[in-house]
Amino acid sequence: MDRSHHLPSAARRPGLRIALAGGGTGGHIVPGRHLLAQHPGNLADVLWFCTGRPVEQRAFAGLAEELGSIPLERVALALEPDGGGAPRISGLALRTLPAVRAARAALRAHGSEVLVGLGGFTCLPAVVAARTLGIPVALLEINAVRGKATRWLAPFAARVFHAWRGTLPGGRTSAKDVLCGPPLAPQFAAGAVSAERQRSARAALGFVPERPLLVVLGGSQGAGALNTFVATQLGEFLRQGVQVLHQTGPGRIGQGAEERAGYRKLEFVHDVHGALAAATLVLCRGGASTLAEVAALRRPAWVVPYPHHADRHQERNARELGEGVELVAESRLDASFARELVQRTLASGEPELARRAAVLERVLPLDAAERIWKELAPLARSSREFAANA
Repeated sequence: MDRSHHLPSAARRPGLRIALAGGGTGGHIVPGRHLLAQHPGNLADVLWFCTGRPVEQRAFAGLAEELGSIPLERVALALEPDGGGAPRISGLALRTLPAVRAARAALRAHGSEVLVGLGGFTCLPAVVAARTLGIPVALLEINAVRGKATRWLAPFAARVFHAWRGTLPGGRTSAKDVLCGPPLAPQFAAGAVSAERQRSARAALGFVPERPLLVVLGGSQGAGALNTFVATQLGEFLRQGVQVLHQTGPGRIGQGAEERAGYRKLEFVHDVHGALAAATLVLCRGGASTLAEVAALRRPAWVVPYPHHADRHQERNARELGEGVELVAESRLDASFARELVQRTLASGEPELARRAAVLERVLPLDAAERIWKELAPLARSSREFAANA
């Protein structure tokens, strides 16, 4: 555990003492990681409220190493039922007060100067605790549809950062509601790669550099529909000269096809930047982080939104990218669609792909983290002034 927050203020590291709240899924962790990775020099240390779910381990893996000497403490807030899973409203009400007390204790010990809510149930007790201590709150809405955390907690926030214009109240920015784009890892914030880098990335993955590559990403947990599509239609791709890199999802490697020349399957793609740098085009789910990374590298994509979200946020995430991507319903994942993908990849060639890449360049800013940090600094100063006068 990080002990630096117990040191006298004169002995503490210079920089911002930031707290983050978000967990349960990679989508509630990865944007915060990107935010920290962009400007580690701004940080004194980091406190992170999460759920403690095992699935968080992959999303947090390597974060301490990325931060180097910057202390990191994770605090799991007990909001979920004993069997795991999302809590019901009644259970959430029972567990919130103890979680608020735990969050207050952690925030006070840490000396947090600002709290950034990333979504998920951990935001509720963390935000309530922060406000009772006079700590300013900022929220980050990464999806194109406002989640429950943003809807419930926006009245308590000094800033709400919006990745997409569709979640701005009335479609307009204000002093409180800031349109910033989605935070990106440093390598993605550098933007598109050269054709030479694309060829070398293919070679590094074991593919022929001169042949087109379809990259299939089903999200961090995989997608059965995409796996079935690849397994049944792989022959068509390979016959037409299209290579395939296929992320199946953890525990789903058997859902992929048999490996052969021109086809690789992985449970999880750890180097997403390398995979997307190598891609000619992408077939993926519509998670906000995935689409942000696809757009940052200007990779045209066919997006298959998860169909069972009540708010259809994956579909709306994709629509924010305009003609840079194309929506595909799960019901269309058949032989006819496989032929269409081949046609778009080979026959349409560079002009079509270049047109879509140009759209992605226009719709996605690459400096979201910079925009967010510019807003967090004055919030932290107000917190220091509040503490000094308390």
